[in-house]
Amino acid sequence: MSYFVTGATGFIGKHLIPKLLARKGNIYCLVRKGSQAKFEALRNRFGDEGKRLIAVSGDLSKPGLGVSPALRKTLEGKIKHFFHLGAIYDLAASAESQHAANVEGTRHAVQFAEQIKAGIFHHTSSIAVAGLYPGVFREDMFDEAEDLDRNPYFKTKHESEAVLRKECKRPYRIYRPAMVLGHSQTGEIDKIDGPYYFFRTLKKLRDTLPQWMPVLGLEGGRVNMVPVDFVVDAMDHIAHKAGLDGGCFHLTDPAPRRIGQVLNIFANAGHAPQMSMRLDARMFAFIPPAVKQGLGSLPPVKRFTNAVLRDLGIPAAALKLINYPTRFDSRETERALKGTKIRVPDLDTYAWRLWDYWERHLDPDLFVDHSLSGKVKGRTVLITGGSSGIGKAAALKVAAAGAKVLICARGEDELAAVKKEIVDAGGTCHTYVADLSELKSCDELVAKVVAEHKGVDILINNAGRSIRRAIASSYDRFHDFERTMQLNYFGSLRLIMGFLPAMTERHRGHIINISSIGVLTNAPRFSAYVASKAALDAFSRCAQAEFSDNGINFTTINMPLVKTPMIAPTKMYESVPTLSPEEAADLIVEAIIKRPVRIATRTGVFAQLLYACMPRMYEIIMNTAFRLFPDSTAAKGMKGRGDLEQQPTSEQVAFASLMRGVHW
Repeated sequence: MSYFVTGATGFIGKHLIPKLLARKGNIYCLVRKGSQAKFEALRNRFGDEGKRLIAVSGDLSKPGLGVSPALRKTLEGKIKHFFHLGAIYDLAASAESQHAANVEGTRHAVQFAEQIKAGIFHHTSSIAVAGLYPGVFREDMFDEAEDLDRNPYFKTKHESEAVLRKECKRPYRIYRPAMVLGHSQTGEIDKIDGPYYFFRTLKKLRDTLPQWMPVLGLEGGRVNMVPVDFVVDAMDHIAHKAGLDGGCFHLTDPAPRRIGQVLNIFANAGHAPQMSMRLDARMFAFIPPAVKQGLGSLPPVKRFTNAVLRDLGIPAAALKLINYPTRFDSRETERALKGTKIRVPDLDTYAWRLWDYWERHLDPDLFVDHSLSGKVKGRTVLITGGSSGIGKAAALKVAAAGAKVLICARGEDELAAVKKEIVDAGGTCHTYVADLSELKSCDELVAKVVAEHKGVDILINNAGRSIRRAIASSYDRFHDFERTMQLNYFGSLRLIMGFLPAMTERHRGHIINISSIGVLTNAPRFSAYVASKAALDAFSRCAQAEFSDNGINFTTINMPLVKTPMIAPTKMYESVPTLSPEEAADLIVEAIIKRPVRIATRTGVFAQLLYACMPRMYEIIMNTAFRLFPDSTAAKGMKGRGDLEQQPTSEQVAFASLMRGVHW
């Protein structure tokens, strides 16, 4: 007894093959030229060594499966069971490719089975043949299918089964599996499909929210899913049982769950928050289809929807099945399996295996280059204020990753020292002396960089000036506000405006602005500094809206307190928690790799939320801090008299430690 199998290297095929190997006879597998390596891997997986697994060179898209006449003659009368598994199982595939594989492929397989006088033709169909039938679809139903035009997959699977029913002259049996999940014992799956599309969303929820936090979800129709091991066990048993020719068998779960329940099971498996409150998608059915279609076709709605779905890895076709209306009767299958131990296992018992396998092998984030070198190697990166502190630490990291680093500052000797350190380590560095508080100097810097390097790929606006002085001590020091704004806002803005044209032309660029946690915390005594940084933050938000479709990203880093020469005049900072320049540079590295809109510490985000929800309470807290921390001697106009500064009290240190990273 020999077998012929199409789609042997596919997901169902490679799990069916060991079942057939457990029986007697050779197994001839149709193998495309491009799938030869997959077939050899299949052979090695089962230790066959070419004895019983035999490759037949051919192609579903060709008449006669593209099998040579000589080999076709050799197979004539030898094949007892012909398993046709080859097809495209993908809602997102093009209509043309699905028709070629599913419909014409089935037609060619049926013709070939007739040519070699095969015994029984086993056709792997799908519950998709029912389309969107509203009710229970029985195993003896076919022509009753509805709304097949809603998706090419529905239509081509229905048409392929029609080909079998009308054109196959051999005895046949039809198997209609539900949505096929991974192996219930190993979790193995070969592609992202069905509920797997939503795993990335669940993972993002897990990374953002604690597991105990309830979230709002969506309830939909009942989705029928079965693990691949149930499918192949059932097919193997039914195929070899006598008296079932002409039968159609639903390989389905007799007790399917709603989509919301399924997602909660996988959320639990992935330690993500549960969707405790689920809105029934049917409640939106009152909206006329024409209205929904009209809203969905609006450019802003389409762009937003496509961007979100693309980020989450969910095809639009999958969302159309949320209100799936069809239930499936499987009485013929149950009768055929009676007396065996073949049952659909409870999803709760193996969902964790599916999640674990996906997270280890198929999570799209595994295939994203998260290295700094992958983002900057061969790219031009300009870092302002690159001669010391955060700028120097960032320049060393970026240069070590293979970037062409450009650094600018006012001190020529300091720039030369940093360049030597980078070059000695094998990196590339160019230095530019510039005073970014002077607009003329900004323009000259832009002109030189554009002339010598044709612009930059990444601009890091790090140079800045900070002034810690109470407003009451600044009545006669308006120039403090002017010079802070001149460097922190106008200087950075001048560079952005200078480099944006080339970025726009290339449709590629990243601008990283080093802002301050003070913008989020409204830190007292830093009104000049915070206002200048807040202005840059606001500009970035506006610019992002204008350039988001041009391949240009803006990232704002609300940097906490960092131990740099800029904070040296305030002696109290020597006794409070601060970041090192290297730790601050790691935030810049994160910005380069992930390109987020904003990077902020939890303290900063919490402060912003508290101010938004309870501004009066927040005002009291900050006023208490203002009174708790005095002006420095420099702020009082006693420059060089640091010896007069009092040592911080235990109360001050405790408060600063509680609000780690905030400027006081």
